[in-house]
Amino acid sequence: MYLPFHDPSSMLTPGKEELAVPARQWAMGAEAFNNVMPHHASIQALWESKWKFPCSKSVYPFHDGAYEDFEPVFRDLVAGNVNDGTSPAYTRTFLPATEALERRGDEAIARGDAKMASELYLRAACVLRIARFPYIGSHPRVSDPVKWDAWERQKRVYMKAGRTWDAPVTEVHIPHVFKQGADRDTISAYVRVPAETPRNDGQADGLAENGHKGHGTEENHHRKYPTVLLFTGLDGYRPDNTTRCDEFLARGWASIVLEIPGTADCPADPSDPSSPDRLWDSVFRWMEEDGTVRFRFDTDRVLVWGLSAGGYYAVRIAHTHRARLRGAVAQGAGVHHFFDREWLDRADGHEYPFDLAPAMAAKHGYASVAEYKEGVQKKFSLLEQGIIQGPSTRLLLVNGTLDGLMPIEDSMMLFEYGRPKEARFFSGALHMGYPLANASVYPWMEEVVASK
Repeated sequence: MYLPFHDPSSMLTPGKEELAVPARQWAMGAEAFNNVMPHHASIQALWESKWKFPCSKSVYPFHDGAYEDFEPVFRDLVAGNVNDGTSPAYTRTFLPATEALERRGDEAIARGDAKMASELYLRAACVLRIARFPYIGSHPRVSDPVKWDAWERQKRVYMKAGRTWDAPVTEVHIPHVFKQGADRDTISAYVRVPAETPRNDGQADGLAENGHKGHGTEENHHRKYPTVLLFTGLDGYRPDNTTRCDEFLARGWASIVLEIPGTADCPADPSDPSSPDRLWDSVFRWMEEDGTVRFRFDTDRVLVWGLSAGGYYAVRIAHTHRARLRGAVAQGAGVHHFFDREWLDRADGHEYPFDLAPAMAAKHGYASVAEYKEGVQKKFSLLEQGIIQGPSTRLLLVNGTLDGLMPIEDSMMLFEYGRPKEARFFSGALHMGYPLANASVYPWMEEVVASK
């Protein structure tokens, strides 16, 4: 059992009152490295000092959401002294708001107002996103049944929204034909392709197990589109990327959104460092087979964008599957120094809303935080595995220089190995370089897609 909010006393050197002096000089600086940010004190501190402002602007992690949906929930959490973000009480406090929003969305659909329905469904999905924070996984078993219920609800209501769009979301179930060991059979993904003609096929929601039936007529897919494989992170999953996928569509690109090993519905064995390679093999095989049926994906123009913990997999695939890709973006990636014991001992006090180490330990298949900290660098570091020493496709590295989750040192280190890299670092910015970073990513992707 772990506390969702950090206990500052646990950050002290045993037998001393002062904070530990880092064994190395981290780029974020000793003061920031040693600091326990104020939002770790309580649910009220989390809301007031960290989440209230982005919620008011509907930006991460409140994108697709509305402030009016969250303020009453956090008021209730504070009044009820619910300070354990991993508790059933935390998650269940959000559910009445989501149910009310979904009902309003259903009423809007009934009166023919699809635009309003979509907005309400997306708001409900956003509330469910925060309800299931900080982490869920299903391998080898569901990590938390109450949060998993919120996850299932989020997917359902998000698909209600996605069905109303001109370029709808389709859920596909890709056969994991290269699975081994503890890998599971099916890869769940969300697909969107540019809309060229109105939908009129009357298909049921989603795709069959072979991934070749669903929304859209054959006329929609008479051409192949540049395609972005979007790798999600530790807490943001398939239904959490509406805006990015809209941006891809605006550029005439298709998108395939996938969760990373150890999170949500991903079937890959989280304890096996090579399981993502088999995962991507199965995805690429399915894309090729889709080309004989639907003609949606231009497999000669595929890019990857990995977000946060997904950035690790973007770096990996840029090397292991370089011949399959035009380029890859690793945003907020931790590939070696992130797994350093000294870093992991301090990261719980940094910018993540809850303790980071317990979620990361579970995501990597460890039974305890102690085992994770002891063995993860040797097992999962892309430097230790010899991955980054080899050739790669074009690779753009994006992050904030003061990232307290995935140290900027990991992005900088990649310049010392393999093919020359490209980067955009944001001075003074935190994890992933928000809020300015995306404006640098899209032009780079456009240039790479257009390159020969």
